[in-house]
Amino acid sequence: MTTPAYQQIKDYVLAEIHAGNWREGDLVPSEHELVRRFGVARMTVNRAIRELAAEGVLTRSQGAGTYVAATKYHGTLVEIKSIADEIRSRGHRHTARVLKLTTVRADGALASEIGVNENDKLFHSVILHLENEQPIQLEERWVNPALAPDYLAQDFTRVTPNEYLTRSAPLSRVEYRIEARRPDRSTKAKLEMDKDEPCLVLHRRTYSNGVVASVANLFHPAGRYQFSGYF
Repeated sequence: MTTPAYQQIKDYVLAEIHAGNWREGDLVPSEHELVRRFGVARMTVNRAIRELAAEGVLTRSQGAGTYVAATKYHGTLVEIKSIADEIRSRGHRHTARVLKLTTVRADGALASEIGVNENDKLFHSVILHLENEQPIQLEERWVNPALAPDYLAQDFTRVTPNEYLTRSAPLSRVEYRIEARRPDRSTKAKLEMDKDEPCLVLHRRTYSNGVVASVANLFHPAGRYQFSGYF
């Protein structure tokens, strides 16, 4: 069966992107150029470009042309998966920078959420996760020492908090919510976000055998990340 002309154009565009010849933000050939290259009608080229734009591969700007769209990495909501595994599953390289690893005292809100007394000791970490050297997640986490007593002794450049906690306090239940939020200056700088780019924040509370193991806020740049999942 002969491949339809519009699909041949789509395959050509995708092959150029996957080969690294066209990168994020690059201007792709105009519809007129593609008409000439493939010897097809303008409407055929328009269909191919329109479908690639709808699929998030290309982005179109009125009067400016068509560009390779920025990649939006996907995170699953149903499976509690390590960010490192998530990145490696895409064939990319995960690295991490530990920005804070310390002990804090629970204020009223944290004490209530974790189920400890106010001023009880908690472990606190702030870790920046990078995908191919590009910041993709800022993880701030508070951990119940009763369930993970060796948390502060871990090298979180080699193992993620999620991976350690999964071994130390096996997951029995999870609660989460997602919201779009305007990031503060510090978060924006750490994630190397654009000036007006919103932040996608996943707030997650995990339990082990009915006891709260940790509470985490996971910040993501909305232009480079999106959540997906199924039940």
